[in-house]
Amino acid sequence: MTENTKKQPEEQPLTLQINTQYIKDLSFEAPGMPNSMLSLSQPPEVQISVDVNASKLDDKDHFTVDLHIKVQADKKEDHKSLFLCDLLYGGLATLQAPESHIEPLLLIEIPHLLFPYARAIIGNLIREAGFPPLQINPIDFAALYRARLAQKHQEKGEKK
Repeated sequence: MTENTKKQPEEQPLTLQINTQYIKDLSFEAPGMPNSMLSLSQPPEVQISVDVNASKLDDKDHFTVDLHIKVQADKKEDHKSLFLCDLLYGGLATLQAPESHIEPLLLIEIPHLLFPYARAIIGNLIREAGFPPLQINPIDFAALYRARLAQKHQEKGEKK
């Protein structure tokens, strides 16, 4: 019996563990309370921005991932600020994977796992501040990652 197939190199096992999650920074401002709520005649304009950063923590397999979520609500009538919520939510992860998988795991999969907790913190804070509940829709972290890669490629093209 002869073996005509090439042996595939052993793939490195994938290990991903969220060791801990934490609030790194949190601020909330409602400059016009309670008067702003008295004159609110229509739903506010809400802008949500999300950014993700990751870094290697040590020479082992520990990484930190930071989700930065900023929510700003303004009155439609006069564009006065109702509130501003700024959350930097972090996670400490242990990650063992092939080198080509590390960046996508750090910038897509781990933020996907952290996001529901960050969303709950923001939602509870806004509700406890006296504002109507705000439901933040799920974030497509893969699209954010692709946009980041496209921007990197564009910047490399401009530098040449």
